[in-house]
Order: sequence, then C-alpha cells, then structure tokens
Amino acid sequence: MRIMNFGLIGAGAIAKTHVDAFVQRPDARLLAVADVNFDAASSLAAQANCQGYASAEQLLNSGLPLDAVVICTPPATHEELAIACVNRGLHVLCEKPFAVDSAAARRMVRAAVNADVILTMASKFRYTPDVAAAKRIIESGALGEILLLENVFASRVDMRNRWNSQPAVSGGGVLVDNGAHSVDLLRYFLGPLAAVNAVEGKRVQSLAVEDTVRVFVRSQAGVVGSIDLSWSMNKEVDAFLSFYGSEGVLHVGWRGSKYRLHNNGEWTTIGAGYNKVEAFSRQLANFCAAVREEEALVIGPDDAIASVDAIEAAYRSLQRARWTSLKAPRRRNPARAAL
Repeated sequence: MRIMNFGLIGAGAIAKTHVDAFVQRPDARLLAVADVNFDAASSLAAQANCQGYASAEQLLNSGLPLDAVVICTPPATHEELAIACVNRGLHVLCEKPFAVDSAAARRMVRAAVNADVILTMASKFRYTPDVAAAKRIIESGALGEILLLENVFASRVDMRNRWNSQPAVSGGGVLVDNGAHSVDLLRYFLGPLAAVNAVEGKRVQSLAVEDTVRVFVRSQAGVVGSIDLSWSMNKEVDAFLSFYGSEGVLHVGWRGSKYRLHNNGEWTTIGAGYNKVEAFSRQLANFCAAVREEEALVIGPDDAIASVDAIEAAYRSLQRARWTSLKAPRRRNPARAAL
C-alpha cells in the first residue's frame, strides 16, 4: 500500500480532528500544516510531528513531496486555495461548505478535471457506520416506502466571535454551515432534490446571519424532508436522522441507532452511534483509496456541487419566503458530469 503524503491548510478546530484521523491511517502521512496564524499552525504541527508554515503559499512552495492537501479554511478561501493546489497536481479534500456559491464550486471542479486530479468535499456524516447501515436497511425495502425524513442539527453554541458567523468569509450562517451536512445527507437517502423552502427563526445572538432555520425539502421522487438547524437552541432529541416509512421507523442517533417495523414491537439495534474521529478516519481512507483507484469516492464532485446548489436555493427561498425549485441534473459525459 502506497503511503500518501498530505499537507493541511488551516489549523482551526476541524483541522485538529483531521490530525487525529491521520494518526489512525497507515496509508496517509501528514507532512505539514499551514495557517495565516503561524502560532496555530506551529502548535498543531508540533502535535502532528510535522512542519508548520505561515501560509498556504509557503507550504506549496516548500518542496515537500506532497500528494494531496486537506483544506480546512473558511469557505470564502476555498476556491482560490483548491485551484492553486490542483494546478500543482495535488489531490484535494476540501471541508464543507465546499464553496460560497455554485459558480465557484463549478470553477473548482472544472480546474480539477482539467488537472486530472481528485477534488471533493469532506462531509463526515456520510462515513458514519450507522448512516451506512441505515442506507442498507432502507434500500432493502424493510421500511416500505419512505414518507418523511427528519434531520436535526441544533445545539447552542456562542457564535458571536467565530468566523462562521461572519458572512464575508462564511457565506452565511447556520444554514450554510450545518446545512451543508444536512442537504448532503438528504440527497444521499432521498436522491436528487426538487425544491426547498427555508424559514428563519428569531435571531437571539445578535449576529449578522441566521442562527436558527427550518428547511423543508421535496425530492424528485416526491418524498418530503425537514431540517432543523440552530446555534441558539438545544433540540433535545437522541436522533439526528429519523426515517418514517410505510412499514416502519428508523432512527440514526448520537449514542446509538435502531429501527422497528410496524408488525413487530421490538426495536433492532443497528449501531453504536456517532464517533467523530472514526468518521474522519473512514473519510480519509476512502479518499486515499480513490486516489489509488481502488474504490469510488463516497462523496464525489457532483455531490459537492449539488450540496452548494441546494444551499444556494435555500437562501433564495429564505429571501423570497416561498418554495424554490432546483434544476434537474442533465445527462452529460460521465467524465465531466459535475460541470
């Protein structure tokens, strides 16, 4: 197994979890961390026993034998950084939100296609074993027809001094930040989305962006979904995904997952719950295997673009206070499908 050499751009909170994931991967080696805050880069690099740099440019010009880069910076920087990396022949795993708008997302993917390298979005929940188990059960038909899918990412966090609430760098508020995970998950289970309807709640943190939002979606197959997002309230539910089918119910939870059929009163356990570092490790493993052409990406560039498209439509809906349609994907050359 060839060991892939990585650089990490960004040394914030999410980057620390990526470092933990590298520790678990024998096929991936972190060579350097870069951040405009050199103290943060140096500190994280020391933990990872690698080199720290004061900018992405310094890292890219360091002469290190890099194969790939993980981008963990604010969304407004993703396009410039991703294109700079792919133009150097580096594969890129870019944190969500993938881009601040759909035009930027397509430019990023187009650059990667032209450079013949992999560029895709990091979205940890798709790599959770319980989510994969839920997918298998639903595809088996055990729950019958899925009629409703509910997603909840709502917990109180003080966002007043964090970049995530600064629209110039984040692209928005809780809708783009946590909602990027949500729309990716709903697309994964329901297929392409046809329309979204977003409603903003009361702002209680005096932010320049939304801190509580409810989003309704309708898939092209006619299934309805709901998404609750908040930085300002704890919605005390054990499950972050709940599926309601004609033949049963399934919950994917933080501390465990289970399902029950209508003709059987017993719950069946399908997993132990969410483990953040495990999800990141599985994500890194899939990315490395895809680069080695051993398996397909779990989340491909088409998924990354579709996530940005859905969030963009949700913001249009928020402004117009009505359902907003998404364009149906067109049939294209598979090699350039995302463009």
